[in-house]
Amino acid sequence: MKPVILITGATRGIGFAAARQLAARGAKVIIASRDGKRAAEAAVLVGDGACGVALDITDQASVEAAVKQIEQQFGRLDVLANNSAILLDHYQSLLQLKPEMLLETLNTNVVGTLRACQAFAPLLAKSSAPRIINVSSGAGQLDGEPQSWAPAYCISKTALNMLTQQLTAALPDVMVNSMCPGWCRTEMGGSEAPRTPDEGADTLTWLALDAPHALRGKFVKDRAVISW
Repeated sequence: MKPVILITGATRGIGFAAARQLAARGAKVIIASRDGKRAAEAAVLVGDGACGVALDITDQASVEAAVKQIEQQFGRLDVLANNSAILLDHYQSLLQLKPEMLLETLNTNVVGTLRACQAFAPLLAKSSAPRIINVSSGAGQLDGEPQSWAPAYCISKTALNMLTQQLTAALPDVMVNSMCPGWCRTEMGGSEAPRTPDEGADTLTWLALDAPHALRGKFVKDRAVISW
């Protein structure tokens, strides 16, 4: 039975690259975007095995509508890849960071991810081997030298990693992990990044299809566990 995989924020960048990789492996890939038209267009580009859904993780009604649509179409969900995220502050100093910007970042990158996990948990429960993948970042690691880049984004990714830990405890039958794609040449990463979107998506594809289900509650980069 082909796995049913939902990727949020998948019309471009790492999410789109992962959608192509997974569809090429025979998975049924659901490309989610706040803009349903863009999601449908991206699904056409991916080709066979892909479809689109309108999904805004900051809007409860939007999430619930997507759950209903996927339940009607597939009856279950095998993998939820939480790829949606925003980066608003870039090189802004923490001392100049407006609290409102931090709140907006957390609302999408952390609260929105939690909202999606809560809403899709019943569909994941219908899978024989459910998986949740949270696309995090090395910018959120606590093990390393302090850095001043994008403080709101970094804080949100650290919080996302703790959400992964909490989900692992709350969902004992689900394989939940965070992953770091590395610095990739995407709209968010910029043109100077050393990695392609396909290289960044490789670990997501591996976690979705190939990683052992016993791998739970970890932070993964390049198919290997890294420190939090």
